[in-house]
Amino acid sequence: MTIMLILWHIIYIKFTLPLKSKKALKNDKADRCGLTNGVLTEKEQIQMTKDLNHKILDCTIRDGGLVNNWDFSVKMVQDMYAGLSEAGVEYMEVGYKNSAKLLKGADAGPWRFLNEDFLKEVIKTKTDTKLSALVDIGRVDENDILPREQSHLDMIRVATYIKDVDKALELVNKFNSYGYETSINIMALSHVMENELTEAFEDIAKSPVDVVYVVDSYGSMDNRDVDYMVTKFQNLLPNKKLGLHMHNNMQLAFANTLVGASKGVEFLDASVFGMGRAAGNCPTELLVSYLKNPRYEIRPVLDLIERHLIPMREKVEWGYIIPYMVAGVLNEHPRAGMALRSSADKDKYVEFYDKLTSPEAMPTNHHSD
Repeated sequence: MTIMLILWHIIYIKFTLPLKSKKALKNDKADRCGLTNGVLTEKEQIQMTKDLNHKILDCTIRDGGLVNNWDFSVKMVQDMYAGLSEAGVEYMEVGYKNSAKLLKGADAGPWRFLNEDFLKEVIKTKTDTKLSALVDIGRVDENDILPREQSHLDMIRVATYIKDVDKALELVNKFNSYGYETSINIMALSHVMENELTEAFEDIAKSPVDVVYVVDSYGSMDNRDVDYMVTKFQNLLPNKKLGLHMHNNMQLAFANTLVGASKGVEFLDASVFGMGRAAGNCPTELLVSYLKNPRYEIRPVLDLIERHLIPMREKVEWGYIIPYMVAGVLNEHPRAGMALRSSADKDKYVEFYDKLTSPEAMPTNHHSD
């Protein structure tokens, strides 16, 4: 009898408890959403309804490629797609659809110049997670874009500066006629004059573009800036969906994204482990775990971080670092900070600050990713 009790105890500890623990972890999200006990306060009901309307667009491969020259293995991209699909993330941006003929950098990884046949070889079976790619004005060959029914891509986003909005809308019209979901991402908004934005919105409002993005290219926006910009976009573009793309120079990417989300912004850009140019982006794992949407599951994202992002972080650098903070505070492009971090003087922060704030400092060149 004693032996039987001991055996039962061993079986219980080895098999039953782990199963219960896994179930408890899976139910934790539902508990926080108020789904397991069936009781929701009015405030929770309102918040959950809002969160169900958000869509996460993970741009790790596209924006993170600015850190490692798009040197991602096929295995990593396959794992990213599988993991983000399992996590419930709605969109994965798998790279740029720019042309190597029109842009220096042909030595970059394949995610810099996406090829349809290659993409179909990498991702053989699509899931509910849609695929997007981004193009830049003057860097895309329109002849490289296939009709949507012949492509693995679901969405094409057009990045533009305010001076080129007319060219961006020409691309939007073409991609829309091909059947793609489209967005227009107006970069360097913190350097755009009010009248320029208002004038551009008149044309954007009449276009077929699906989503218009508030983009914090320099990581210089705070919650008040995001609130102001989102309100302005909503007032002038009442029939368009909005998106947010934040950079983490001042460690505000997540907080700023939540400000936009609370105001009804639908598309929220993020990247796993925050991987992105310079200070990086809003971390996907934070949005997945914070938003009260039972479709989201954090565990697959943590697995991606453990297997791929931690090893990559040992080889290349991104995230909150003082030179990027300084650039964000000064509303400047982080390229000077990136150059500093690649030099022998990478930790000479005071000298860097003095250089950027000297009267001789050159104004920011707007052309960037």
